Amino acid sequence: MDTRLINIGFGNIVAAGRVIAIVSPESAPIKRIISDARERGQLVDATYGRRTRAVIITDSGHVILSAIQPETVANRFLTAKLGLSEETD
Repeated sequence: MDTRLINIGFGNIVAAGRVIAIVSPESAPIKRIISDARERGQLVDATYGRRTRAVIITDSGHVILSAIQPETVANRFLTAKLGLSEETD
């Protein structure tokens, strides 16, 4: 079993196989998801006090806040899924 890990910023890593969605935190429904996860104790704040730019939703119901752009997280996710190196020339 090969578990791919995704760097979501500041040395924080999530398992790629557990990610369901990577979304922007701007809409009211996403803000509600964040609030509900906080109440359930399933919110992981990995922003280190910075502005939340991406919200990662996992299959276990956990909600992870990241300070990097959703597009950046998605590109890292695709890179890991394809087994490519993240190094660019």
